[in-house]
Amino acid sequence: MMNYSVAVDRLHVERGGREVVRGVSFGVEPGTVTGLLGPSGCGKSTLMRSVVGVQIIRAGRVTVLGHDAGTRAVRGRVGYATQDPAIYPDLTVAEALRYFADIVRAPASDVSRVIGEVGLRDHADALIGRLSGGQHSRANLAVALLGDPEVLVLDEPTVGLDPVLRDELWELFTRLAAAGTTLLVSSHVMDEAARCHRLLLMRDGALLASDTPQRLRERTGESDLERAFLRLIQEVTT
Repeated sequence: MMNYSVAVDRLHVERGGREVVRGVSFGVEPGTVTGLLGPSGCGKSTLMRSVVGVQIIRAGRVTVLGHDAGTRAVRGRVGYATQDPAIYPDLTVAEALRYFADIVRAPASDVSRVIGEVGLRDHADALIGRLSGGQHSRANLAVALLGDPEVLVLDEPTVGLDPVLRDELWELFTRLAAAGTTLLVSSHVMDEAARCHRLLLMRDGALLASDTPQRLRERTGESDLERAFLRLIQEVTT
């Protein structure tokens, strides 16, 4: 049996009386970047919250590093960056990271390391509340990187970033995976899909496909991954 870092088995989640994740099952292999793609409102964020262990689920099971998601055994081993940054605007970047480093018991040296990894060295002493949207997103990502987590769950980490910064972050994700970190990264930008080892394509709370970019191209006969996604939708709806 595959030793998955993240395993989701027949997951069902309801929010506001509506089923927003419908029977989703997949596994994420260690040391890989898995892209979770689909349009806004398809259930990506809810699924990621379930993996982190902060979402009430109706049925199914989610395990992370061999333990139920959200349990004490994995809390310090999972990094999570939400889609909406949740760091204090009246602190500087360095102050905010020192604060969160204390919470997760990361070494003090981690603060400088993660600031460099997300490209914020020139803004370490800037107030969070005065950062641009893209800088704010990078500071939020830096929090998730504290403590060298074994699993990183990143919800739209490149939203609002220019193409150069997006490319730099994807290079960082690739390096982290090569060093053994497991990444689950959501996006609605299809050109990021080709940089993932595996893709999970969602629509309306269901998983349309779980495969490598190349096999999705072969399956649909489309060289462009966005067109491949559209072809999968057509197969389901016709």
